[in-house]
Formats: sequence, C-alpha cells, structure tokens
Amino acid sequence: MRDAVGFDEFYAARAPSLVRTILARTGDRTRAEDCVQEAFVRAWRRWRRLEHDDPVGWVTTVAWRLAVKDWHRGRRETDAWRDGRTPTSADLPAELVELRDALARLPRAQADVLLLHYLEDLPVRRVADVLGMPEGTVKSHLSRGRAALATTLDPGGARP
Repeated sequence: MRDAVGFDEFYAARAPSLVRTILARTGDRTRAEDCVQEAFVRAWRRWRRLEHDDPVGWVTTVAWRLAVKDWHRGRRETDAWRDGRTPTSADLPAELVELRDALARLPRAQADVLLLHYLEDLPVRRVADVLGMPEGTVKSHLSRGRAALATTLDPGGARP
C-alpha cells in the first residue's frame, strides 16, 4: 500500500512553488497547473520508488519538461510570452509579471536556470539534470543571468 499521507504532505509542500515556477516560465496559469498536476499524477503512480529517492527533483523535471514541450513544437506562443502579449498576463501577480518581463530579456537558458535555482530552490546539480546541461554551464548561466537580471530589475544601479 502506498503512503498516501506522505504523498499528500509532499504535494502540499511542493505543488504551489512548482506552479509558480512553471507559471513564470509559461505565463499561463492553466498550463502551469496542468503540468504540475500531471507531474504529481505520474509521481503518485511511482510513489513507492520515488519517496525514497529524489521526489522533488523527479516531479520538477517532469513538470518542467511538460511545460517546455510545446515550446519545442512552435515559437508563436513563446514569442507572445516574451513580448508580454499572453492572454493570461492580467491574471499574473504584479511581481511575477515584472520577473517574467525581466527574464524574457535574457537568453532562454539563463532564464530557465534562474527560475529553477531560485524559485524552485534546486541545487546546481539538480538544475543541470532537469535541463540536461553540465553543472559548469549551469554555474555560468547563473552568474551571467544574475548580473543581467540585477541590471534589468534595478536599472538605476542603486548600490551603497
């Protein structure tokens, strides 16, 4: 018998954060919720094996890949997202719109690394696994992305 209580606790602890991360990536709340829900459904089917391994990384990887799958099929939606023309932009919290707009100015790999590392709090090793890139590349994207994001979010350069 599966540990339903453990899974429920895992879901309650991780799902909201993961929806926020996928929402920042896609700009579409419904799509973000669907991707996360599908990832957790798949995790439930494998829960006995996952609960002792890395369920956070596994669910994040599945949700992330579901979210970006459509992007690989066509760029129209992504171009709309990058231009802030998504139909669901009005549904996003203001701070997420600002973050989305700032991330849209970065190369996609940098934005993805920043989202997974900071919004999902994944370690570099796990980000590398999710995105299928070497850890050194993740570190490079983090460094460059942080610098670019700091300039974008604080163009006045408010430094002490």
